[in-house]
Amino acid sequence: MRREHVRDGWWTLPGALDAKTRWPGVKNGRDHRVWIPRAAKEIVGDGESGNVFPRRPELDAQMREICRRLRVREKVTPHDLRRTHGSTITKLGFGRDAMNRIQNHIEGGIADVYDRHRYEVENKRVMEAVAEHLLALAEGRPTSGAEVVVGLFPSKA
Repeated sequence: MRREHVRDGWWTLPGALDAKTRWPGVKNGRDHRVWIPRAAKEIVGDGESGNVFPRRPELDAQMREICRRLRVREKVTPHDLRRTHGSTITKLGFGRDAMNRIQNHIEGGIADVYDRHRYEVENKRVMEAVAEHLLALAEGRPTSGAEVVVGLFPSKA
Protein backbone atom coordinates (compact mmCIF):
# COMPACT_ATOMS: atom_id res chain seq x y z
CA MET A 1 0.00 0.00 0.00
CA ARG A 2 1.48 3.31 -1.11
CA ARG A 3 0.52 6.66 0.44
CA GLU A 4 0.27 8.32 -2.97
CA HIS A 5 -2.53 5.87 -3.79
CA VAL A 6 -4.68 6.94 -0.80
CA ARG A 7 -7.05 9.87 -1.45
CA ASP A 8 -10.41 10.94 0.02
CA GLY A 9 -10.80 7.72 2.01
CA TRP A 10 -10.12 5.44 -0.95
CA TRP A 11 -7.06 3.32 -1.72
CA THR A 12 -6.64 3.12 -5.48
CA LEU A 13 -4.57 0.16 -6.58
CA PRO A 14 -3.16 0.87 -10.05
CA GLY A 15 -3.56 -2.07 -12.37
CA ALA A 16 -0.22 -1.55 -14.09
CA LEU A 17 3.36 -1.71 -12.88
CA ASP A 18 4.83 1.60 -11.70
CA ALA A 19 8.62 1.32 -11.81
CA LYS A 20 9.12 4.70 -10.09
CA THR A 21 7.36 3.65 -6.87
CA ARG A 22 8.04 -0.08 -7.35
CA TRP A 23 4.28 -0.70 -7.31
CA PRO A 24 3.86 -4.14 -8.90
CA GLY A 25 0.37 -3.62 -10.31
CA VAL A 26 -2.48 -5.99 -9.58
CA LYS A 27 -2.93 -9.53 -10.91
CA ASN A 28 -5.78 -8.78 -13.26
CA GLY A 29 -4.25 -5.53 -14.55
CA ARG A 30 -7.36 -3.45 -13.76
CA ASP A 31 -7.25 -0.38 -11.51
CA HIS A 32 -9.17 -1.04 -8.31
CA ARG A 33 -10.50 1.14 -5.46
CA VAL A 34 -10.94 0.01 -1.87
CA TRP A 35 -12.71 2.05 0.81
CA ILE A 36 -10.60 2.49 3.95
CA PRO A 37 -12.95 1.99 6.93
CA ARG A 38 -13.06 4.53 9.72
CA ALA A 39 -11.27 2.08 12.05
CA ALA A 40 -8.35 1.69 9.62
CA LYS A 41 -7.85 5.37 8.76
CA GLU A 42 -5.92 5.99 11.97
CA ILE A 43 -3.59 3.08 11.20
CA VAL A 44 -3.02 4.24 7.63
CA GLY A 45 -2.38 7.81 8.74
CA ASP A 46 -1.35 10.69 6.53
CA GLY A 47 1.49 11.28 4.15
CA GLU A 48 2.19 12.08 0.54
CA SER A 49 4.41 9.20 -0.52
CA GLY A 50 6.05 5.97 0.55
CA ASN A 51 4.86 2.63 1.88
CA VAL A 52 2.09 2.62 4.47
CA PHE A 53 3.23 -0.75 5.85
CA PRO A 54 6.57 -2.56 5.81
CA ARG A 55 7.52 -4.62 2.79
CA ARG A 56 6.48 -8.29 2.72
CA PRO A 57 9.47 -9.91 4.52
CA GLU A 58 9.09 -7.49 7.44
CA LEU A 59 5.32 -8.03 7.58
CA ASP A 60 5.81 -11.82 7.64
CA ALA A 61 8.27 -11.46 10.52
CA GLN A 62 5.89 -9.19 12.46
CA MET A 63 3.02 -11.64 11.99
CA ARG A 64 5.21 -14.53 13.20
CA GLU A 65 6.12 -12.51 16.31
CA ILE A 66 2.48 -11.67 17.06
CA CYS A 67 1.51 -15.33 16.65
CA ARG A 68 4.38 -16.40 18.92
CA ARG A 69 3.15 -14.02 21.63
CA LEU A 70 -0.42 -15.25 21.23
CA ARG A 71 0.76 -18.89 21.19
CA VAL A 72 -0.72 -19.50 17.75
CA ARG A 73 1.12 -22.52 16.43
CA GLU A 74 -0.29 -22.66 12.89
CA LYS A 75 1.63 -20.86 10.17
CA VAL A 76 -0.17 -17.57 9.47
CA THR A 77 0.64 -15.40 6.46
CA PRO A 78 -0.54 -12.00 5.20
CA HIS A 79 -2.71 -13.84 2.66
CA ASP A 80 -4.64 -15.40 5.55
CA LEU A 81 -5.79 -11.87 6.42
CA ARG A 82 -7.22 -11.50 2.90
CA ARG A 83 -9.02 -14.84 3.21
CA THR A 84 -10.39 -13.84 6.62
CA HIS A 85 -11.64 -10.55 5.19
CA GLY A 86 -13.37 -12.28 2.27
CA SER A 87 -14.93 -14.90 4.52
CA THR A 88 -16.18 -12.19 6.86
CA ILE A 89 -17.85 -10.34 3.98
CA THR A 90 -19.84 -13.43 3.04
CA LYS A 91 -20.52 -14.42 6.66
CA LEU A 92 -22.08 -11.03 7.33
CA GLY A 93 -24.52 -11.68 4.50
CA PHE A 94 -23.09 -9.46 1.77
CA GLY A 95 -22.52 -12.44 -0.53
CA ARG A 96 -19.85 -13.55 -2.93
CA ASP A 97 -20.56 -10.79 -5.44
CA ALA A 98 -19.56 -8.19 -2.83
CA MET A 99 -16.54 -10.24 -1.77
CA ASN A 100 -15.35 -10.66 -5.36
CA ARG A 101 -15.94 -7.00 -6.14
CA ILE A 102 -14.07 -5.73 -3.08
CA GLN A 103 -11.19 -8.20 -3.48
CA ASN A 104 -10.85 -7.37 -7.20
CA HIS A 105 -11.70 -10.82 -8.51
CA ILE A 106 -12.83 -10.78 -12.13
CA GLU A 107 -16.24 -12.32 -12.63
CA GLY A 108 -16.22 -12.52 -16.39
CA GLY A 109 -19.26 -12.91 -18.54
CA ILE A 110 -21.56 -10.32 -20.00
CA ALA A 111 -22.31 -8.65 -16.64
CA ASP A 112 -18.84 -7.05 -16.66
CA VAL A 113 -19.65 -5.45 -20.00
CA TYR A 114 -23.08 -4.07 -19.10
CA ASP A 115 -22.80 -3.28 -15.39
CA ARG A 116 -20.86 0.02 -15.17
CA HIS A 117 -22.04 0.89 -11.65
CA ARG A 118 -19.03 1.57 -9.38
CA TYR A 119 -20.68 0.28 -6.16
CA GLU A 120 -19.03 2.98 -4.03
CA VAL A 121 -21.87 3.30 -1.51
CA GLU A 122 -22.29 -0.47 -1.29
CA ASN A 123 -18.54 -1.07 -0.90
CA LYS A 124 -18.28 1.53 1.86
CA ARG A 125 -21.12 -0.17 3.73
CA VAL A 126 -19.45 -3.59 3.41
CA MET A 127 -16.01 -2.37 4.46
CA GLU A 128 -17.35 -0.47 7.49
CA ALA A 129 -19.44 -3.48 8.59
CA VAL A 130 -16.50 -5.90 8.30
CA ALA A 131 -14.21 -3.53 10.22
CA GLU A 132 -16.78 -3.10 12.98
CA HIS A 133 -17.32 -6.85 13.21
CA LEU A 134 -13.59 -7.60 13.47
CA LEU A 135 -13.09 -4.84 16.06
CA ALA A 136 -15.97 -6.23 18.13
CA LEU A 137 -14.35 -9.67 18.05
CA ALA A 138 -10.96 -8.24 19.05
CA GLU A 139 -12.50 -6.21 21.89
CA GLY A 140 -14.72 -9.03 23.15
CA ARG A 141 -17.95 -7.18 22.33
CA PRO A 142 -21.05 -8.91 20.94
CA THR A 143 -20.96 -9.30 17.17
CA SER A 144 -23.55 -9.46 14.46
CA GLY A 145 -22.56 -12.99 13.47
CA ALA A 146 -20.90 -16.16 14.69
CA GLU A 147 -18.15 -15.70 17.26
CA VAL A 148 -15.43 -17.32 15.15
CA VAL A 149 -14.27 -15.64 11.96
CA VAL A 150 -14.03 -18.23 9.22
CA GLY A 151 -10.70 -18.28 7.43
CA LEU A 152 -8.60 -16.76 10.19
CA PHE A 153 -6.13 -19.63 10.08
CA PRO A 154 -5.32 -21.99 7.23
CA SER A 155 -7.10 -25.32 7.36
CA LYS A 156 -5.15 -28.37 8.45
CA ALA A 157 -6.78 -30.53 5.78
